[in-house]
Amino acid sequence: MFTGIDEVDWASLEHAYGPADDVPGLLRGLASHDPVEREGALDGMYSAVHHQGDVYDSTLACIPFLLELVASPGVQDRGAIVELLTSIGGIELDGDDEPGPDEEEFEEAANYAMAAAAVAAGADVFVELVTDDDPGVRLAVPCALAMLHGDPARVLKLLRGRLEAEPDTEVRLALVEAVGRIALRHSALRAEALEWLTGLLAPGHTPGLRLAALTQLAQLARCAPGSLPPDVASTATALLREADDPGRAGAGGVGDDLLRTLHSALGDRVDERIALLVGRLGSPDPAQRTDAVWMCHGLIRTWRGPYDELVRCIGAQLGDPEPRLRAAAASLLESLFGLAMPAADALAARLAGGGYADARDDRALIALARLGDPRAVPALASALEEPELPREVAFAVPYLGDAAAPLAPVLRRRLAETELDDQLFDRAGPLLLALGELRAAEALPEVLRVLRGAPEQAGDWVTESALRALTAFGPAALPAVRELRELLGSPCTSVATAAARALWAVSGDADAGTVLPVLRKLLGADGPDERRAAAAALGFLGPRASVAAPALRELLTCRERWLRMDAATALWRVTGDPRDALPVLITAWEENRYGRVEIAECLTEMGPAASPAAPLLRAELSRPRRHNVLDGGSGTHDIEQDERLLTLCRRALAGRG
Repeated sequence: MFTGIDEVDWASLEHAYGPADDVPGLLRGLASHDPVEREGALDGMYSAVHHQGDVYDSTLACIPFLLELVASPGVQDRGAIVELLTSIGGIELDGDDEPGPDEEEFEEAANYAMAAAAVAAGADVFVELVTDDDPGVRLAVPCALAMLHGDPARVLKLLRGRLEAEPDTEVRLALVEAVGRIALRHSALRAEALEWLTGLLAPGHTPGLRLAALTQLAQLARCAPGSLPPDVASTATALLREADDPGRAGAGGVGDDLLRTLHSALGDRVDERIALLVGRLGSPDPAQRTDAVWMCHGLIRTWRGPYDELVRCIGAQLGDPEPRLRAAAASLLESLFGLAMPAADALAARLAGGGYADARDDRALIALARLGDPRAVPALASALEEPELPREVAFAVPYLGDAAAPLAPVLRRRLAETELDDQLFDRAGPLLLALGELRAAEALPEVLRVLRGAPEQAGDWVTESALRALTAFGPAALPAVRELRELLGSPCTSVATAAARALWAVSGDADAGTVLPVLRKLLGADGPDERRAAAAALGFLGPRASVAAPALRELLTCRERWLRMDAATALWRVTGDPRDALPVLITAWEENRYGRVEIAECLTEMGPAASPAAPLLRAELSRPRRHNVLDGGSGTHDIEQDERLLTLCRRALAGRG
């Protein structure tokens, strides 16, 4: 092995961390008899030579030696090397991804292409490994063949023929998955692969194998409609029960992995995914139900659908003795807001029989409060008495509306006891929000104490929170007028605009000559954030701010899309005339999906005048995917915001008359 390795000028090549002169040692380490050295060498290959999937000139130089290693029976852990080669050679660039020769990424793309060609040129070595004595090698080879070999028809025949003789359950599943991968990549072979996969659904095969075939058919259904059998969910549920039966031969404990793959493969077939998860939530195994709950989270976060039955099943897990299952269910219900309504009784039962100190289930309490359920009030009252205020629980108080009125005294007392130090916002923020939402004007002395005594290091957020509470109190906060007028001159735009809102809410027209000039000046500021804040505040003032309409119209053609949207919304609210604002809002709807909730609120206010936007609203209601889904993660209020968008769209359409 390694003929010619010392003839390569490795020092002139590079990997992720500089010169690649250490690569020969890594390659030799892969052939070591010491398992620790082999593991270290493999880690080095992934961290330096193939760092985060990148391909360098040193990566290309390694390919012949890696192919030599996998062909050598005396080398151990060759399956891991097959997987490394599959990763190096398996990156595909479609026409849209390929940069031109003058682009910065051209060299990188060229390396990917050369790696794919180099591994494919040596891919016949994988053919011989289909019958290798090492099951780890046989496990890795099917994917490598499906991804890298230049003769997919030959590979398909080889994989199909191997299934009957293969003794290892995991390898058999890998063979099925590889056939599905070939069918996805090569349309000319799709019919043959579909016929074979469908045949594996027959009762004579093991449940794990049948479930693997069903999973591949689900993935192929996107490009081959009709490939899935009817009643996918009930079929899969029955197979999962059989596959998870430890006493059944050939089961192999593969159910959980296959469920996740099948669940994902079903994509936007939400009804079938719901049925699949409902069935799984009836499993006697709490670990399987826990996995199902987390899969529910991904489903509901991404797709719209009829989730009542599924949510009831999730709520039923709150009574299980397994703490991880209870925690997963409560966490999901907390994120659902109004969608958690079918689980309200289960949430209330979880909190029954004692105060907050007994249940200590913040998430269940927050979920119940977010439903506006008054049964949350006793536990909230108990939580607010805790020496260390549970912030997230306190933030849930406003969702109760008038039902939270009994909590006003303890909220006032906790605010009065709050130290005016650099931790003020963390402690006072949720209390100020709750008192403002309750319009508890009797708390004016406590709010003024915070407004007047907040130290500079506590930040402007504290001041803004106090100002929002005073805005909610309205004329009852008249004793705060002097402070509000002073804060109009704050160098912080968000504080100045919050003070303008509060002053208007407290004294109205009496301070029109003070508030409007400040906001009009901010509307002409250099920064878009200042102008957005001013536009929103003018919209809050409504028709009495119509003097600012010309300046708002000018912003309808500015470069910043968020500012155009805010200016159009404010223009409608100060003039009541949709002619200039509505076209901008319609364009903003298409340009900026994250602004659709605010736009829908404005369209709802317009009533019949918003008729030109009706096609957009209907299209939104017809989409199965949530408008704010991010590939890289999600926000804690994403589901709530999307459900609010749907509600507003229905209201706006109903308001057309």
